[in-house]
Amino acid sequence: MRSQERHRDVAAYALGVLDEADAFRFEDHLMECARCAAHVTEFGPVARQMMLYRRSTPRFVSPMTRPGPQLLDRLMAAVANRHRATRRRFLYGLAASVAIAAAGPGLMMLTNGGDGGGAMQMAATDAKTGVWAQVTAADADMGSDVQLKVKDAAGPRACRLVAVGRDGSEQVVTSWTVPDHDARPITMRGSTAMHVAEIARYDLRTAQGEHLVTLDTH
Repeated sequence: MRSQERHRDVAAYALGVLDEADAFRFEDHLMECARCAAHVTEFGPVARQMMLYRRSTPRFVSPMTRPGPQLLDRLMAAVANRHRATRRRFLYGLAASVAIAAAGPGLMMLTNGGDGGGAMQMAATDAKTGVWAQVTAADADMGSDVQLKVKDAAGPRACRLVAVGRDGSEQVVTSWTVPDHDARPITMRGSTAMHVAEIARYDLRTAQGEHLVTLDTH
């Protein structure tokens, strides 16, 4: 695969349509290309929306079905309203977590808002890898929004945050590239189609699947 072809595979990789061999080669490329790593993260919301569409669309509905203009207008208005409401819930929950939680490995806190949503924060350090991570997750209308902070001095390497459901299913929340031997914290945002209560743990792994640290939700 030539260099320019690797750059063009960002969308296909983020949407999970590359075959196993091409995905493996692209993950090697991610370790050396900060631009592609950033683009993979940017595709996270798009991949999530497509996954939600697939889960909510009946099998008998053609994937090429096109909505009318009035439906599109209503959907755009609904998405804008939900986005504002979700953003407010996430910020309120995050502020409460910071104000109340005492810093410590494995700490978890849950705060409920008046509308039934909540924010959960947990942090852990893996004794073997030395990687520290903190996850703050809040329920959204169609899943959950996630903020991740990482300290990892073993770069450069491409990594990903994976949400593992209580049913054993897995979803990639966000991906990033660790700079070369830089232990300063990195902060990222991502999302998953699973709600907070449906997630058993968060795993940080390299692009090759090496375990870095696990954050349990219970």
